[in-house]
Amino acid sequence: MSGIAETVDRPSAWVRRFVPLIRAGGLVLDLAAGRGRHAQLLLEGGFTVRAVDRDVSALRRLAGPRCEVKEIDLESATGWQLGDGYDGIVVTNYLHRPLLPALASAVARDGILIYETFAHGNERLGRPRNRDFGGSTSTPAQATIGPTTSSREPRSSTFHRSASR
Repeated sequence: MSGIAETVDRPSAWVRRFVPLIRAGGLVLDLAAGRGRHAQLLLEGGFTVRAVDRDVSALRRLAGPRCEVKEIDLESATGWQLGDGYDGIVVTNYLHRPLLPALASAVARDGILIYETFAHGNERLGRPRNRDFGGSTSTPAQATIGPTTSSREPRSSTFHRSASR
């Protein structure tokens, strides 16, 4: 990994497992990108990345010809502002249910959505401590959906819920 990658958290094993299913060289949305651990992984994999978060201070270092960094508060923004046709969308440790229909519509016909977040009620198990946010050590709900016959009709999907620790 590059020196930049060494300064951020390691990518999720779930994301690393399914990134190879994204069309080579494709456009990938890293939603709620945080410190950029997945954007960095995607850039190193040869993808073009749109990294979005409400605080982009840690993402600015990744901005360049293959990485667009956008500062958007996804929970207060009016309407979907991120376009469509994504070959891949990666979301981890973030859940804002009103965005789910827009995410489904934004995935290209043969694209893939890689989602890792926390299930309702996980806060009773200790994490996330704040019901509004997910921490990185709680038991995640994980889903990968794609490729699709249309942006709303999954042809195949995988759903996996990790066992509690």
